[in-house]
Amino acid sequence: MPEGPAPAPVIQRLRVRYAKRGRLRFTSHRDISRAVERAVRRAGIPVAYSAGFTPHPKISYAGAAATGVASEAEYLELGLTEPRDPERVRRELDTALPGGLDVVDVVAVPPGSGRASALADRLEASEWRVRLDGIAPDEAAAAVAAFLAAEAVEVERLTKKGRRRFDTRPAVSRCEVDRRASEAADAPCAILRMVVRHTTPAVRPDDILTGLRQIADLAPPSPPLVTRLAQGPLDAATGGLTDPLGPDRETAQPTGDGAGTAAVPALRPPAVGVDAAGAHP
Repeated sequence: MPEGPAPAPVIQRLRVRYAKRGRLRFTSHRDISRAVERAVRRAGIPVAYSAGFTPHPKISYAGAAATGVASEAEYLELGLTEPRDPERVRRELDTALPGGLDVVDVVAVPPGSGRASALADRLEASEWRVRLDGIAPDEAAAAVAAFLAAEAVEVERLTKKGRRRFDTRPAVSRCEVDRRASEAADAPCAILRMVVRHTTPAVRPDDILTGLRQIADLAPPSPPLVTRLAQGPLDAATGGLTDPLGPDRETAQPTGDGAGTAAVPALRPPAVGVDAAGAHP
């Protein structure tokens, strides 16, 4: 066992929503985690460390998007050794991170929260925006209708355990062509909006596009631009998503430095015809 005093305990847990925009969508999750660790140190945030010979900051991630995918709704959790005002942490962490990694919201986890309130358990589904350049909206709508009418749409993908075949259809809660956004885009394209459940194996937007190609021969001439707009609990009544940080925000208590959790409004989806970086793709 390593000598020396035991690491300071976690006094406060903060849940952070951040965005991955523009060129940063091509950054790997490992590089993002390194950037976050550096930013935490630079901002002077009192993060807790694990015990052992190689202590690590207590930062955990939930539902990270794949490399090459932009996102407006990535989540991580910080364990702190001292209480901090969440809004102060949001500002300081956002300033310390590189442009394109933008902190949107920070909420304190209520004291006494157990495994039942684990953030990962709340991320039941994701809402995606997929831009298909060179595809007419009517063509995309016909393909989506065929996909939704199918009982099963099996695709094959290479995984860490080798090639695996699975059905993508049950994971798709909603899929439609956003005609207003498609018509307002800077070039001919079809923009899809879809809500996809988090399943095992995970069904990704590229799996659904593979299914659309198989079932309706929908093949865009250039790679799609994929943006995650939200992730969280799936509302069975509306088919939409709710804020995964909402339960924490509703029961938040004042922090030790004299301020409570600031109610930061959820970020609006990217403007019509504009990608997550705020520039035309």
